[in-house]
Amino acid sequence: MSFPPVYRSRTEESGEESRAKAVAVATELFALGGYKGTSVARVAAKTGLSQSGLLHHFPSKAALLAAVLEERDRQDGDFLTGSARPLLGWAAFDGLQALVARNSTRPHLVGLFVRLAAEAIEPAHPAHGWVQAHYAGTRRWLTDAVEHGKAHGEFVADAPVGTIVRTTIAVMDGLQQQWLLQPEEVSMVAEFEAFVATLRARWALL
Repeated sequence: MSFPPVYRSRTEESGEESRAKAVAVATELFALGGYKGTSVARVAAKTGLSQSGLLHHFPSKAALLAAVLEERDRQDGDFLTGSARPLLGWAAFDGLQALVARNSTRPHLVGLFVRLAAEAIEPAHPAHGWVQAHYAGTRRWLTDAVEHGKAHGEFVADAPVGTIVRTTIAVMDGLQQQWLLQPEEVSMVAEFEAFVATLRARWALL
């Protein structure tokens, strides 16, 4: 007897639910305590699993961190593009503004990124490769976005691609950190919108 490809046993469904819950709990705890300050035992207890049960899904704390980072990337990627092609030209910056607005409702994920990005400067940190890949991918995307904009008459021909890309990333990261420290005083949404407006005023082809 065969089953449809979508069929999953109750055991499989329960395992997927436990795994998803563990990733959500680990995201929260990593955001609060960082990688070094979060134990597998603490994640397991808050998930409602034994430590061996958690390690059945994630054989190490590094594997758990990898799952958390993969889920973060999946959520952001789905939000920015879904199944469509990457946003290019000024549409990429519109997408970033929407992402900043979305992140303003998810302080735990912003905190996770800020804390882990700082910790992962150390080459031995398990998130070091992910952070390097994150920035490399963001630079490639925004570089393609600006180059596409120049080729299609959205940006002026002499727009400094590298400077625009690096400054945009620096502003996003800096605003996130300031917002976490002073959420009542810093609106990263308004500040990033103002930054993009400045970019348009200087580099958009009118």
